[in-house]
Amino acid sequence: MHIPRRSTLSIAAGLSTLVIVGCATPQYPQDMTFFLTSVGTGRGADLGGIEGADGHCQSLARAAGAGHRTWRAYLSTQGKAINDTNVIHARDRIGSGPWHNAKGVRIARDVEDLHSPSANVNKDTALDEKGQPVNDRTMKPNKHDILTGSRPDGTGFAPFPDFTCANWTKSGADGQAMVGHHDRAGPVPFPWATSWNSSHTTRGGCGQEALRGTGGETACSTALRRSSGARASRCKRSFTPARASCEASRGVSALSQATGLSRSWPNLRE
Repeated sequence: MHIPRRSTLSIAAGLSTLVIVGCATPQYPQDMTFFLTSVGTGRGADLGGIEGADGHCQSLARAAGAGHRTWRAYLSTQGKAINDTNVIHARDRIGSGPWHNAKGVRIARDVEDLHSPSANVNKDTALDEKGQPVNDRTMKPNKHDILTGSRPDGTGFAPFPDFTCANWTKSGADGQAMVGHHDRAGPVPFPWATSWNSSHTTRGGCGQEALRGTGGETACSTALRRSSGARASRCKRSFTPARASCEASRGVSALSQATGLSRSWPNLRE
């Protein structure tokens, strides 16, 4: 009888205040498949690409006693041209679920549930790899943002504008990345402001200070790798270490909405 391998996916963001990621803890190593990273890489949104973000999730999970599983970051990438098919969607790299936090609380039963209004992602359930809560928008410092580069449905954006800080390789004053709110709270009670994976873009670039200014992190999770060898996606089973999750919305209208938000957000307080 073939026993499916458990692979852990994680979401990573590279900042000290923007670092929400889903990961496992020592207390519940067999159940944790989703966590927010407790610390970033120190290089802003330059996570070393998707591979570097996965490695960060893996390192945090290992330190928490859950390194025996493969972790992936909940992040999407963008193509270089409209016809570029070399794109990664966060929802496709985290497996099929279900995902639980470090204390065994279920985050979502499957991919569709995770990207629906019923997803159990909030300030009480989106814990870090140590099973500790992550600061919400009412606390100092604010760490409620998660780097995701994704639309609400967990898919990536069109090639432009940039929503992934050059596919997680940029840390300067230019560029931007889509983030979500792990506490499901914002300055207004609108769906975009309460989305856990696709709320608004970073302000002031992709550097450490820019990410710190928006209060974000990365998420990590694990996924169940099927016997067929299908690639696990989205750092599911727990959030990835670096709190990089963003709500992604589907369709052209969603893209234009997100673009509009990125222009108006600087005038709002998170």
